[in-house]
Amino acid sequence: MKAFSHTKPRPTVAELITRVARRLARAKVFLGHGTDNYRDEAAALVWHALELPWEAVSAGAGPPREYRRRVSAAGETRVRELVARRIAERIPAVYLTQCTGFAGLPFYVDERVLIPRSPVAELIERRFAPWVERGKVRRILDLGTGSGCIAIACARAFPAARVDAVDISEAALEVARINIRRHRLTRRVRAVKSDHFTALAGSTYDMIVANPPYVGAREMRSLPPEYRHEPRLALASGDDGLDSVRVILREAAGHLRRGGLLVVEVGNSDRAVRRAFPRLPCVWLEFERGGGGVFLMSAEQLGAFETSHVG
Repeated sequence: MKAFSHTKPRPTVAELITRVARRLARAKVFLGHGTDNYRDEAAALVWHALELPWEAVSAGAGPPREYRRRVSAAGETRVRELVARRIAERIPAVYLTQCTGFAGLPFYVDERVLIPRSPVAELIERRFAPWVERGKVRRILDLGTGSGCIAIACARAFPAARVDAVDISEAALEVARINIRRHRLTRRVRAVKSDHFTALAGSTYDMIVANPPYVGAREMRSLPPEYRHEPRLALASGDDGLDSVRVILREAAGHLRRGGLLVVEVGNSDRAVRRAFPRLPCVWLEFERGGGGVFLMSAEQLGAFETSHVG
């Protein structure tokens, strides 16, 4: 007589992701550092713990076959331990995995830099159309580069362009250089330490993309605990969140070439910008994948803007 095994089969990757998503939801961890739902957050943690290939989920061709793979007991233990840290320490998943995607590209990330989540990725994927002509973009400045994700994605989108990746933090630039090397762009992307435009005297660009700190003092005090793991220098920008934006509006015109474009992300401080600069001749953008708080203006518009009242 044939014996029947009552051993429960090992869970598949997909089943484990579902379990983790439920656990994260029960724990009410904060989302917003690259994911906007618990399943995606769970998938990132499971994928990393099981050492599955990033390319499998970045191809965009539907559910990867790895989802059907059975997970070993050791693999399940690694997942459980990683999820426990995510919940207990409120560490964003990207800092635990040290890998994230931006504009379809993989990036190394750690707590020296802000986690990439800018809606500017959509602009880069569209090569900033219809605002610029691709063939005319030769010099790009990424102001507040952090991990270098915007600079590198721009270099990929504009193969003939040279990019300056600028940050005031040397620690952040160390991470940016890691990514520049990994993407083999050392000949076209230069990491520069500078407080805004201070170290860029004489440099002009066809496009300046700025993702500066823009969180005001009140908002900083109310941020979820996950944000405490991010560098304060990359978030806080004075009482109203506009200290860095004021510098950009005051000085960017001197670094933009004729016909150039300025793109600035200010996130939740968009209302503060509208109040502070009601006559700012800019276009506020909307994004298909969500997000906002990004405005753009031409070099000519910026040059005509009266900056004498910008404190």
